[in-house]
Amino acid sequence: MKANLEKRVASMGMEDKIFRVVVPEEEQTDVKNGKKKVVKKKVFPGYVLVELIMTDDSWYVVRNTPGVTGFVGSSGAGSKPTPLLPEEVNAILKKMGIEEKEIDIDVEIGDTVQINEGFFKNFAGTVESIDYDKKKVKVLVNMFGRETPVEVGFSQISKM
Repeated sequence: MKANLEKRVASMGMEDKIFRVVVPEEEQTDVKNGKKKVVKKKVFPGYVLVELIMTDDSWYVVRNTPGVTGFVGSSGAGSKPTPLLPEEVNAILKKMGIEEKEIDIDVEIGDTVQINEGFFKNFAGTVESIDYDKKKVKVLVNMFGRETPVEVGFSQISKM
């Protein structure tokens, strides 16, 4: 399923919305015939983690990939799943020996930023608040003559 999804993401040009597919594994030591051997065991057999920006397009690509049969955290057929919390993802990745990369942000409240990804791509706005724990920024974007707050990830913006 992981390979199917990665191929589909590439063939449909969704690399800007679907970033990473991970099969959670951890190393275990098995003893067979008196010899120790380190093997990788799946932490959640049959499941993968998908890092994505949830849009109708990205959701379509994932749910219609061969091998995908359902989603943890969805409340019925066709409903979008509930995302894992960043600390839950980091705990799984840490167990696998993958450290989540730190994303530094060089903006302050009041700075003007450009949104580079997602639904509000190419919009400019003013930083209203920064949540370092969630790695999110609230940006006031001018839409239809009104300032509208939009929450985006650190990696989705750049300082103007």
